[in-house]
Amino acid sequence: MKDSKGLSRRKFVKRIALTTGGISIVPRFVLGKGFVAPSDKINLGFIGLGIKGVRLSRDFIRNTNAQIVAGCDVWTTKNAGFKKEIEKVYADIRKQSGYKGVSITRDYQALLARPDIDAVVVATPDHWHAIQSIDAMNAGKDVYCEKPMTLTIMEGMDMVKTTKNTGAVLQVGSMQRSWQKFQVAVALVQEGYLGDISKVLVNVGDPAIPFNLDAEETPKEVDWNRWCGPAPLLPYNNRLSPPESEAFFPDWRKFKETGGGILTDWGAHMFDIAQWGLGMDRSGPVRFEPPKNRNAVRGMRMIYENGIEMVHEDFGRDFGVRFIGTKGSLDVARGYLDTNPKSILTAKLKDSNTVLNDSIGNHQQNWLDAIKGKAELICDVEIGHRSASIGNICNIAYELGRPLDWNPEKEKFIGDKEANKMRKRKRRKY
Repeated sequence: MKDSKGLSRRKFVKRIALTTGGISIVPRFVLGKGFVAPSDKINLGFIGLGIKGVRLSRDFIRNTNAQIVAGCDVWTTKNAGFKKEIEKVYADIRKQSGYKGVSITRDYQALLARPDIDAVVVATPDHWHAIQSIDAMNAGKDVYCEKPMTLTIMEGMDMVKTTKNTGAVLQVGSMQRSWQKFQVAVALVQEGYLGDISKVLVNVGDPAIPFNLDAEETPKEVDWNRWCGPAPLLPYNNRLSPPESEAFFPDWRKFKETGGGILTDWGAHMFDIAQWGLGMDRSGPVRFEPPKNRNAVRGMRMIYENGIEMVHEDFGRDFGVRFIGTKGSLDVARGYLDTNPKSILTAKLKDSNTVLNDSIGNHQQNWLDAIKGKAELICDVEIGHRSASIGNICNIAYELGRPLDWNPEKEKFIGDKEANKMRKRKRRKY
């Protein structure tokens, strides 16, 4: 293995030891699978301290034994708020002895340069995910990357390649895979209780739209150029990135410059479950057929090589998935799990079914266990890439307004140069 500067494994380990007096926690994948560092705790750094980053930090504190030692955001106020909250939790709840507190920075590269950080959580907007995750892996860190994993198809391909080259442990934050409700649903489908699946309906939100918010005065607390980063330099609007005092999910998800619309935001959850149920985690549909109405935001038909059809369709319930088979149907979402006929839901599942994961409900612990070599990742980089690709391809097909044939093995469109160019985007120099 080599790090980002081409150092051998031995030299890389030696360099880290020398820079820290030989007592640092060396990243686990540098020393080989299954290695447990001198400390039982995995030291975490957080990149992106908005509402999602803060919620994830609370999950890690509450549900795992990891230790948060650093945070990074382009907002000075979010950095300060994160430091205050995390340190208070350690003092008041964990009563942590020997804890040195949280260091903060506006430069994520400075965080990655710290040899005492084993792994990072990337919770920035989508247009930053691939860049920061790849930089982290090349710096010797394991990565928990929020979903959707990437903004473009080529970014996903690059992340898969980097994960393989570095041996990093990368978990994608499609946490529904760790929820018992979705595991049971997928197990019922895979064990054949619905019969042969002919169709899957996926109810998620709209495709991405071009940025259309009014310009507002940029707060002095934010480095707006760095927030935009590789994306176009957009006018500041608080709906894109609210101050620390306003806790709402921002609208950068809706715009093609920084996200993939709610289509990819929720699609990374629900297309993911559909893929899982169909046994297509390492593949995907081979044809995408948009509706004839160019203004339509639903109706994309996706056909798998085996003839199964998946449709982006509102079936009259909350965002979720409907599997339709020859023996019945199954609806699953965060708020419901039911079948027709009802008897399917009471079927006995096989004890040997690997879908039923031991770390039910704790997606973060599954990642930490995988870092220690004690578990298989429930949502690895390839799974996250394939699920994100479906949403990204849907956006391309909705925009072009014509059917697209896709080769899941080569990850290219067949006979469509324009669509293939849209697999990646030019990044702004910032």
